[in-house]
Amino acid sequence: MNEKFYSLPKEKQNRIINAGFRVFSQNSYKKSPMNEIAAEAGISKSLLFFYFKNKKELYLFLWKTVEEVTHRKLMESGCYEETDLFEMMYKGLLAKAEMFREYPDLGNFSVKAYYERDPEIREEMLNIIEPYTQLTTNVTLPHFDKEKYKDGIDLSLMYRDLYLASEGYMYEMAQNGEVDVDVMIEDYKKMIAFWKKLYLKKEV
Repeated sequence: MNEKFYSLPKEKQNRIINAGFRVFSQNSYKKSPMNEIAAEAGISKSLLFFYFKNKKELYLFLWKTVEEVTHRKLMESGCYEETDLFEMMYKGLLAKAEMFREYPDLGNFSVKAYYERDPEIREEMLNIIEPYTQLTTNVTLPHFDKEKYKDGIDLSLMYRDLYLASEGYMYEMAQNGEVDVDVMIEDYKKMIAFWKKLYLKKEV
């Protein structure tokens, strides 16, 4: 990637990034033309190629952006510092909501890219997403007060179920088109309230 991309104002960088997210999320890699991305971003195709030498470079850059933005927002949210499981999940949700407000098609792109197997990018994508295919990487039981939960509950299995339910909800939202952040927050609040009644000894 041409370093001149990073010299652009943040607003223009985001227009190009969001254009890439949108076009790639609506089509397969092969059927996502650079001229459509350029038009969506409001720049010429030649200028887009000035910043990214080819479609593959842009695609991999976008996936790297997903990783970097997700990590940064989650760290900034303070969710990993929480000892209350449901507060941790809620702060994580707010971090994702903030991401989707800035990058509306980030979630859709992530789902599409995760399953993309075009030969031109297959090897690179498999190397990048391999850690995410290991379920234990994502559902390691965090530290929290186990005394708050009902007796006899397998906490590791509970957390795994909560994680998969959350991921399934995000996948469903992505499949339905652009994520409605406000609806997502309200739905997730209801899910958390349900989980608290199901698993906690009492409301906390």
